[in-house]
Order: sequence, then C-alpha cells, then structure tokens
Amino acid sequence: MINSKRKTVLTGFVMMGTVIIILSIAQSFKGFNGSPVTVKHHVVDSIYNIKSFDLPEEVTFAGEKMPLENFDTRESLEREILISAYRHSSSILIIMKAHRYLPLIEKILKKNNIPDDFKYLVAAESEYSNMVSPAGATGFWQIMPETGKEEGLEINSIVDERYDVEKSTQFACDYFIRSYEKYGNWTLAAASYDGGRGAVDEQIDIQHQKNYYDLLLSEETARYIFRAVAYKLLITDPEKYGFNIENRDLYPELKYYEVKVDTAITDFSSFAQKFGTNYKMLKFLNPWLRKPYLTPKSNKEYMIKIPSERMRNIDKNETGNISFDQEKSK
Repeated sequence: MINSKRKTVLTGFVMMGTVIIILSIAQSFKGFNGSPVTVKHHVVDSIYNIKSFDLPEEVTFAGEKMPLENFDTRESLEREILISAYRHSSSILIIMKAHRYLPLIEKILKKNNIPDDFKYLVAAESEYSNMVSPAGATGFWQIMPETGKEEGLEINSIVDERYDVEKSTQFACDYFIRSYEKYGNWTLAAASYDGGRGAVDEQIDIQHQKNYYDLLLSEETARYIFRAVAYKLLITDPEKYGFNIENRDLYPELKYYEVKVDTAITDFSSFAQKFGTNYKMLKFLNPWLRKPYLTPKSNKEYMIKIPSERMRNIDKNETGNISFDQEKSK
C-alpha cells in the first residue's frame, strides 16, 4: 500500500497535470471562426476601504457642549463612532428603525420638557427594539421589573407595559426629570439612567466632581453618552459615515387608531378579526399584551392599537419617502 505521504505527493502531481492539460486545451482551442480563443485572467479589486472619520468641530448632547479639546473625551467619542460605523447591519437597521420610532418618542420628550437628544439614548439602550437583556431589563428603555413596578407600570404574565413604547418613554422621562433636579445638568441626568443614581452619587463623593466628562465611571456608564452621540451623528448624517441609505429604505411610521378596553378579552384572534386585522398585526402593535387573552385589572382602561386600513401595505408616497417614479427621473 502507498503510505499517506507518498499518496499526497502523487495526488498533487495528478492535480497539477490536470490543470496543465485544461490550460493547454483552452489555449489551443479555436472558435467557430477559426481564430484562437484567448483565455483572460481577471483580477478582482477587493480592497476594503477602512478609514477613520473626522469629528465635527463642535458636538453637543442635550445642548451641553462636549469638551473635545480633552484627548480622553475626543478618543471616547471616536471609539464609539468607529464601532457604530463598522457594525454595518446593526447600524443600518438602527438608522432605518429610527425613522419609524423617533417621531413618537420626540413628542413624549417634548411634552415633558426633556431635551430632544434623549431620543438617541434609545439607540444605545435597545437599538429601537423591544430587547430583553440577560439580567431581565426589557423594552426600548431596558426597564428592570422591580423598578418598573415601583414606578407604576403593570408588569405580569398577561400585561407587561415595559413593552409599550409610550408608557416606557414616560417612565424614562419621569426618571430624567428627577435626576436633572438632583444633578443640575442633562448629561449627568442621562448617565444616571444607565448607571443608577446610587452608583453615580458614590463616584461623585469619591472624586469630588459633578461633571460627567471629568468622572471615572464604570465602563458601561462611561461609554453611554458617547455611544448615544455616535448614533446621533450616524442617524442625522449617515452618508458621512459610509451609509448610503435611500430615503425610501427608511421604515415608515405605523398608522393605527386605538380602542379603549376595560373588560376581559378571551380570544385576541377573534378580537382582531372584528377590526379587520389578524392576531399577528395586533400583537405587533401591542407587544405589551403577553398572552392571547386579556384579564384587565379592576377600574383600569387599556388602549389597544388597531392598524389603520392598508397600514401593512407599502406606499412610498404616503410615507413621505422618495417614490420609485421620482427616483427614476433623477
């Protein structure tokens, strides 16, 4: 028997010989017109254009200027921009989903006199989706069950209002207002949402500083504001950071109306059909409904979203995006 080493060598010679024969045939082959057929070797340019990005001359969060003249502040922001810019699929989805959910979040922030930039914290928290963390933090604003219950959110196996964008955003606003009253600036108020007031207070006492950019905080909290600002820059000017996204690719806002409910619903499938929709769309608009039925609390009303007619159908003109006809005429 041939040992494995000799077998490998012989196999290599056979393969090499086969390649030579194929090339010889190709080079000597003549076309139908009698002329030799030339074998061309194409070289594909697959160089990946990786680069850093120039920061804007001035960057603010919630109207408060970032001290980019400090190398540590500048490098912290550059880090988050690079990470966000090169998380291609995730960052593209964040930009697309922001177009759907930011108008809703903006209204609630404005109603509570919270700076508009706080809407970018949701990108850092959950990427504008109802995520559930390993620790159990849930929803757009990543609310822990105990904290949510303390602030009046209904959280049980049937209803979990952490999944309700409006109610969870109001929860966050209430937190921000109290933190601003405590710290006197919006940046630290925002950071306290991530790290908790207790942890922030402890570091303020140790370090005798009340400026977010001068405090040494936990890794997650130290990156929190910079991550939100990086997403702010990507969402407001995606092309500058390498994202060529057409307006028509952005997710449109969801169109719906609300139905008031204060009695039990035994079957959401039948309930949905009464309103000309289905179970899937009903649960998509109302992820806070955790079961296929509802057992309401006494003396409590629930607002259930019902999709408007043709909400599910894509209409580029109605969403305010570029229509296909307009795109072709460019």
